[in-house]
Amino acid sequence: MSPRPAAPAASALAAALRAPQATRAGALHAGAWWLWALGLAAAASRTTNPLLLALLAAVTGYVVAVRRTDAPWARSYGVFLRIALLVLAVRLVFAALLGSPIPGTTVLFTLPEVPLPSWAQGVRLGGRVTAEGLVFALYEGMKLAAMLVCVGAANALANPVRLLKSLPAALYEAGVAVVVAMTFAPHLVADVRRLRAARRLRGRSDRGIGAVLRIGLPVLEGALERSVALAASMDARGYGRTAQVPPAVRRTTAALTLGGLLGVCAGTYGLMAAEGAAYGLPVLLLGLAAALGGLWLGGRRSVRSRYRPDRWGARAWLVTASGAAVAAAVVRAAATAPEALHPSVVPLTAPELPLWPAAAVLIGLLPAVVAPVPAPAGTGAEAGAGAGPRSGRTPPAKETTRT
Repeated sequence: MSPRPAAPAASALAAALRAPQATRAGALHAGAWWLWALGLAAAASRTTNPLLLALLAAVTGYVVAVRRTDAPWARSYGVFLRIALLVLAVRLVFAALLGSPIPGTTVLFTLPEVPLPSWAQGVRLGGRVTAEGLVFALYEGMKLAAMLVCVGAANALANPVRLLKSLPAALYEAGVAVVVAMTFAPHLVADVRRLRAARRLRGRSDRGIGAVLRIGLPVLEGALERSVALAASMDARGYGRTAQVPPAVRRTTAALTLGGLLGVCAGTYGLMAAEGAAYGLPVLLLGLAAALGGLWLGGRRSVRSRYRPDRWGARAWLVTASGAAVAAAVVRAAATAPEALHPSVVPLTAPELPLWPAAAVLIGLLPAVVAPVPAPAGTGAEAGAGAGPRSGRTPPAKETTRT
């Protein structure tokens, strides 16, 4: 009996869709991770349904779990998750102490109220705490927490050094400052863990104020050494050199950049406001065009050339498209069925999971399938994929100058 012809075709299709091993040439573009995460964050900003927000957080957590490396910045997702939980707790505490703008009739408990002067009318400290007010604060806090989790996913998945290489030339100096600031905290945490492990191996305590003081000095010394080494390497590579451009070009660049940024702000406000949707999109597009023109003209002052620029391949397009699809679907659902994405608080009702917006959120899992698989720890391939050195030191920014 001859084999069915569909079997080889199915196996070939599965082999084509299988994610490859991450290498320097085949690593996913860092900008794709950020665009994917921003799409999910935009979707989280358009809903207060706690079930959808929890689903968005679960999607980002799963993608981070299967596609992050063991680089220092990859551990930042847990930090952002703790910050999100802290923000949620603070929002609930403030709603209980300072009251809520939502009127409620279901009183849970009553706190001692502090009398305030007449000029502070409308503000209270303590008093009745209603279920409607706490649920409203919970929904708003979960929205902000989900956005923070999405940003944390981008920080954990995108290599900041590779992202710096993809920035426009006009933003290179600002990008270096941002990258150094982003990598300082992970390396600091790695130094603290290394020193605490060394103290435990020597039979010394790693807890208490005395241990913190003894660990703090070597950590600060290591941070200072990295800063001096980074400054020396950047100076040796001619960092900061600029080309001479005519004054008219400089003035045009400043006008386009400033006007473009103002247009982007005005257009974004118009899209978010109910009465400005008519002019919001045109103003946003004009602002983006002007800002891109200013960045292109500003790049003429840079004498930096790129070494092995990252390629934006088909997998980067798929990852970006998945985030954009989630954002578009949730925005569409918020316009057509706002009651499903914004559960009622007065009267207090249980939230329901809308089916097709939830199915659209699951599109955000596509990077877990198409993104390159990170190299196993200890193989040496991860450093080639741009994960950075394993020693915890900040890698110097590779920069050459045109002659």
